[in-house]
Amino acid sequence: MRTALFLLLTVSVFAQTPRPGVNYDEAKVGNDPLPDLKLTTAEDWTNKRRPEILKLFEDNVYGKTPANIGTPKFEVTVTKTDALGGLATRKFIHISLPERPVWQGMDVMLYIPNGSRVAPCFVGLSFGGNQAVSPENDVPISTRWMRDSKDKGIVDHRATEASRGTSSSRWPLEMILRRGFAVATCYYGDIEPDHADGWKDGLRAAVSKDGANTVWKDGEWGAIGAWAWGLSRIVDYLETDKLIDSKHVAVIGHSRLGKTSLWAGMQDTRFGVVISNDSGEGGAALMRRDFGETTAIITKAFPHWFTPKYASYAGNAAACPVDMHMLIALAAPRPVYIASAAEDHWADQKGEFLSGKFASPVYALFGEKGVVVDEQPAIDTPVGDFIGYHMRTGKHDVTDYDWTQYLNFATRHWKK
Repeated sequence: MRTALFLLLTVSVFAQTPRPGVNYDEAKVGNDPLPDLKLTTAEDWTNKRRPEILKLFEDNVYGKTPANIGTPKFEVTVTKTDALGGLATRKFIHISLPERPVWQGMDVMLYIPNGSRVAPCFVGLSFGGNQAVSPENDVPISTRWMRDSKDKGIVDHRATEASRGTSSSRWPLEMILRRGFAVATCYYGDIEPDHADGWKDGLRAAVSKDGANTVWKDGEWGAIGAWAWGLSRIVDYLETDKLIDSKHVAVIGHSRLGKTSLWAGMQDTRFGVVISNDSGEGGAALMRRDFGETTAIITKAFPHWFTPKYASYAGNAAACPVDMHMLIALAAPRPVYIASAAEDHWADQKGEFLSGKFASPVYALFGEKGVVVDEQPAIDTPVGDFIGYHMRTGKHDVTDYDWTQYLNFATRHWKK
């Protein structure tokens, strides 16, 4: 089985489009030692070491979310009790900050399975807007800035009718609802448009005393921090909805939004399960491994995602006081799931697995098990207990296979 896995991975590596200066050879991966978790006891971890590590991530990677941003206001604008052929109740909720009226707010779409007293809920941000997630043609089309994509129906940075349902394969609503879970989602661009100057029209400028003239300093938040803040505001609303079991909320994200779900889940312990799908560099993948996307590449392409300090570790990951096994460890003792895709070498599948493996000793402090195995498992072979992991057949995406594992994982842990 190991031979077959090696051959498949080898074929995939050589089949993918080469990128100049990018390493896909395990023999050339760096061997810098990882920062020490400094484990002692569960109590010491919770009260001392965890807060220390969280601050290190604020200072060096994502930046610190400002305090006293304001009290969010929730307005349920539309409720439809027979959504998806009667399977669900669908709500639209506008979340705003009355104290920061320059921010346009965020529009959350919530599907709740009919027939359940209260439902646990998956919370995540989408790339294309609510109308791209839902197959229903009465969902309003987002009017916010989006990245142009002919395939996704985005023209001149705006969604068109052709964008309807284009992300529905990543959000299998009926599957999720039939398992008894609700789903809450929002377009991430509602919080901050995803381009270098997007913050000027988003939350970060709205809450900064210097507005669009802000010069971001080391330790101040980037777009990932702003998007993560938005995820927590969805939980704020869910705590007010009598149809939702707000004690059982999972946060989920894919790619850059997988980085976001990790950062949201590590800051906000109300997320009882944290899920990272193909999050790669700046997410679940170890930054000290020079494989696929690196700190140098990501901070050059997307400097607005992180605090400015993170770019200083480009080509010098060993100088960073944290690595991503420490990020995963921040979830302990809550369950966390890391997923990779066999063709997604850019996200460094092995680096994602190793973060889970090296975070596992923290769970042992609480008498729980992490990923359980020492070696990266074969393709389509989920492993783990309180840290789940799989590497799915296919490319950088979210599929029904992924969702099946996440639903099983959340169900198993919430029954304990």
